[in-house]
Amino acid sequence: MVLTLLGAAVSAVFLAPLAWALFTSLKSETEAVEVPPHWLPREWTAQAWSAIFETGNITNWFVNSLVVSVCVTFVVLTVGALAGYGFARTEFRGRKPLLGLVMTGLMVSPAVLGVPLFTTVQQMGMVDTYWGMILPQCAPAAMVYILYKFFQGITRELEEAAFIDGAGRWRVFFTIVLPLSRPSLAAVGIFTFIASWNNFLWPYMVTSDPDLMTMPNGIATVMNSYGIQWAQLMAGGLMAGLPLIVVFVFFQRQIVTGVTHTGLAGQ
Repeated sequence: MVLTLLGAAVSAVFLAPLAWALFTSLKSETEAVEVPPHWLPREWTAQAWSAIFETGNITNWFVNSLVVSVCVTFVVLTVGALAGYGFARTEFRGRKPLLGLVMTGLMVSPAVLGVPLFTTVQQMGMVDTYWGMILPQCAPAAMVYILYKFFQGITRELEEAAFIDGAGRWRVFFTIVLPLSRPSLAAVGIFTFIASWNNFLWPYMVTSDPDLMTMPNGIATVMNSYGIQWAQLMAGGLMAGLPLIVVFVFFQRQIVTGVTHTGLAGQ
């Protein structure tokens, strides 16, 4: 009973900001800035929700965020799995220096790479394009390292038995290694999707076309153009956070299992 009450109290602490945002989005703008503040609206209204759809192109921004996040997740999983398995199981000339070069990416902040990445994207003519938003996010060293360490933990006897039966490297990878790696792949995919969906800085740098903006950039633009309307801001924040809540609700078990397998529990 004590543990249940403690869990309920911790859950209430984490759910309180979401409840506050929801109740504030259902207030009028005048009521939203009243001092002292109060939780429940005196007059329930959906004015902020209708205004956020009228003043901003929410549908386009939502679709753009979904397209960018799904593409980034797919490419990261493909590249990370191939690179991690290659480093963990194959021997080739220059393997250790190349692995060390990839690991140095863990020590470089993404913000430091903003200017050189933008210059490169601009020279390639990918400013204000989907590719310009997607490709620079598709080579995170952390995800390669996570899958590399996981592949190292897979027993070699399974692969050796498949080699004895005549299977090649690619067949072993697709029929043995990948099925065993589902928890780690799920964790990497979910973390990548969340990071890409929440990414504000890079899409803001590389995109100025309102029709190509993602949800965080689009909502920030609306707020900057029309002033801080707190009810609308809460409504837009809930709209932007809704897919992440859905991902967590439906993939909670995979997230917990993936964190356990990949050693990310302390981060």
